[in-house]
Amino acid sequence: MLFNSLLFLVFFVIVTITYYLLPHKLRWLWLLAASSYFYMYFKPVYILIILFTIIVDYCAGILIEKATGKTRRFYLILSLVTNIGVLAFYKYFNFLAANLNLLSDTFHGPQLPLLDFILPIGLSFHTFQAMSYTIEVYRGNQPAERHFGLYALYVMFYPQMVAGPIERPQHILPQLNRVNNFRSSNLITGLFFMAMGLFKKVVIADRLGLYVDPVFNNPHGHSALELLVATYFFAFQIYCDFSGYSDIAIGTALVLGIELMQNFNFPYLASNVSDFWKRWHISLSTWFRDYLYIPLGGSKINFRVTCINLLIVFMISGLWHGANWKYLVWGLIHGLLLVVYQLFNKYNIGIKGFTFLKWLFTFNLVCLAWVFFRAGTVTDAFYILNKIFRGNGFTYSASNLMSVHELWYCTFIIITLLLGERYLRKAKDYSNTSKLLLICGLVFVCYFLGIFNEAQFIYFQF
Repeated sequence: MLFNSLLFLVFFVIVTITYYLLPHKLRWLWLLAASSYFYMYFKPVYILIILFTIIVDYCAGILIEKATGKTRRFYLILSLVTNIGVLAFYKYFNFLAANLNLLSDTFHGPQLPLLDFILPIGLSFHTFQAMSYTIEVYRGNQPAERHFGLYALYVMFYPQMVAGPIERPQHILPQLNRVNNFRSSNLITGLFFMAMGLFKKVVIADRLGLYVDPVFNNPHGHSALELLVATYFFAFQIYCDFSGYSDIAIGTALVLGIELMQNFNFPYLASNVSDFWKRWHISLSTWFRDYLYIPLGGSKINFRVTCINLLIVFMISGLWHGANWKYLVWGLIHGLLLVVYQLFNKYNIGIKGFTFLKWLFTFNLVCLAWVFFRAGTVTDAFYILNKIFRGNGFTYSASNLMSVHELWYCTFIIITLLLGERYLRKAKDYSNTSKLLLICGLVFVCYFLGIFNEAQFIYFQF
């Protein structure tokens, strides 16, 4: 069920009204049932995968809390291996098998079979959220949840189970357990976030996709200028698509009285790559920081280890995004950029001041790295970059995709986003009347300018 569909609107209204009509003791059950239906709408049988990991982690949490010494570590490792094993099987088996088959074919060896299945929706997200729970219980930051239904709801809470934000148990479980009385301010602010997210998705992201997708799917058929435009457009397509989903998730949860963490903080205003990762997909970057980078030693041992840790974390982050070499290369690029940034800091190399130039340089680095993320293959990515830098065919002839006037229109809405989003964020502190007017305005713009082809969110298959 997509957030940008009429079916979700009906689902949201029914779930919300029923939630507030029910007594508190039944609300968890209603939300769990609604979340199960929401997830099963995509592929019903995959609910069994989530149920399996939920049972394992629920039991592991209790056993970790009761155990002492090495036994606690054993239960934690058992939980983590189970979660990573499920993720690895469904997300990486065919990738590993295909690459091993290529290697085996070189030596005329046997071939591994490729399995025919669809990647479960949002598997990477709810797996990481489940792992957060057992790690936090092991660290003593979160008591083991005895209520099985509440723990299941923590993993499956429908606004964010498919594409985040990836929450921590100490932030969400207490909110699921408390009495959330209806508040008009939560309703209006939540609807405002939902309208803002829908605007980003259907007015900006999906319109840019009309140009980006055909160009990247056929890079050899387009000029350097067309590829360059597609590169910049994709940077805003993925931002509006993903942050739009996060806004809708945050708004949907807030209507129910539950606050989710902020997942984006104007990432394209970052002045360096390190700053970018403090602003982009914050729930994932902090997850890797707290559960992988710091346990590896972070930056506390020595500079060489710090650089190695950064490369490891970002290579794994790249693979987290997808079972494809292009994602690994994308992650490695960001890891290398952060290593260079650390080197500059270590030896105090850099330009003081010139904030605009640092922003411009960072933005372009991020955009060029996005080419590997969006291109069909690593080879295609290198072809695109080579063609852009060589300037071969710096003409525009893709009028069958977008006219020059439509290109300027897309540029206009991007500039509008850059200038207006900061003010829209502040709108949550406005009066209810002002927010209602903004909601009406955003819905009006979405209705008349939006692309309602129910395009799937980019991060649904991660």
